[in-house]
Amino acid sequence: MKLSASPDRFLFRALACAAVLCVGTGYAAAQISLYTVVDLALRNSNKVQIAVAEEQKAEAGLSQSKDVYIPSITFGSSLGYSYGFPIGQPSIYNLTAQSLVFNFSQIDYVRSARDSVRSSRLSLENIRQQVAEDAALTYIQLNTLLQQKSALDDEFAAATQLVSIEEQRMNAGLDSKTAYTQARLTAAQVQLKQIQTEDQIASKRQHLAHVTGLPANDLTTNPDSIPPPPQLSDHPQAAINNNPGILAAYADAHSKLQTSYGDARQMLRPEVAFSVQYSRYARFNNYADYYKNFQENNLGIGVQISVPLFDASRRSRAAQSAAEAVRAQRAADQTRDQMLESTLQLQHGLRELAAQQQVASLERQLAQDQLDTVLTQMKSGSGSPSTPPMTPKDAAMARISERQKYINLLDVDFQLTQAQLNLLRATGRIESWVRSSVNSRP
Repeated sequence: MKLSASPDRFLFRALACAAVLCVGTGYAAAQISLYTVVDLALRNSNKVQIAVAEEQKAEAGLSQSKDVYIPSITFGSSLGYSYGFPIGQPSIYNLTAQSLVFNFSQIDYVRSARDSVRSSRLSLENIRQQVAEDAALTYIQLNTLLQQKSALDDEFAAATQLVSIEEQRMNAGLDSKTAYTQARLTAAQVQLKQIQTEDQIASKRQHLAHVTGLPANDLTTNPDSIPPPPQLSDHPQAAINNNPGILAAYADAHSKLQTSYGDARQMLRPEVAFSVQYSRYARFNNYADYYKNFQENNLGIGVQISVPLFDASRRSRAAQSAAEAVRAQRAADQTRDQMLESTLQLQHGLRELAAQQQVASLERQLAQDQLDTVLTQMKSGSGSPSTPPMTPKDAAMARISERQKYINLLDVDFQLTQAQLNLLRATGRIESWVRSSVNSRP
């Protein structure tokens, strides 16, 4: 898989950079979409560029394994002075062409190179999936943190109001000092969460800036650009069949197996090579005095057949490559088993997280209903003489509770999304999910 950059994508990237630069010229924040973040991360990732270089190296290795059948042409000269009986060849220049005609092992080496190219392409795809997952999760987490920051600001305003109310009630003798201290503690805890959330926001912005090359200042997400995670009902075996990392491991193992076949067939098998040589001899040497029928133009064509009978180094190399093939196969099996176990855990975890999300959503809805009830009773009364009237203290506490439940819901939502994206990467579909955010918009 090669990286391709169409003019539309370059234009899209340029527009994204221009949008971010508008921060200093009038916009309060630079809003960027999920697709743009992932696209820029894939373009700027050092891991992706290294994988691209590895793929190019593998393709060059495949070409090299085939090029031995193409004649190599060499031009040379052996000019020199000779005295007495001539030594060597008095060639003014010579042309030599040599190539391999047949070798039992070379067929296996070509197959090994093909599998190596396939492995490098799958490794590139796997790395792209990893980079896309990292960028998408960072973007979604930043979006969640920004929403939590807004909710914490509302909660802190309610907590500050509660402190003021409790102070007035304490001075009026309606509440104890303990209630006032508790209100101050609540406000301090909310303020601590604000500071922690702001630090996390700065960290996620810096990470996005690092992977995309965009400035980190005021980098803001666009919630509408985040597509809903797809429904994942695949069997864990689908993760193995579609995971590029596992496929790359098995392709690499098969490549090493083909190499071991080739090394094992080096001995006791003929090798045929073809050679052509033309030489232009010089007359100013004294070859004509010692050789009968000396001529200037000389041409030789032939084949060379060799059969290795014994070579200890080749035998040792065959044993080494066989052991390497076994190791690669076992490593691929281990990767497959680990992926199967992690995929099963992800699928079971999704059920639990979905249940937690439902609980958190109901808790938040209940807190919202209680807040609405308090605000309604404060405005219109309870409608019952036996029910005590609601006070601003009740409204502040209900607001704090509702904001806390909302923040908890955002946490659970992100954990569920994270698990879903992990499963998407396991099945090799995270890039298609990111592209769906563009395809679903007009």
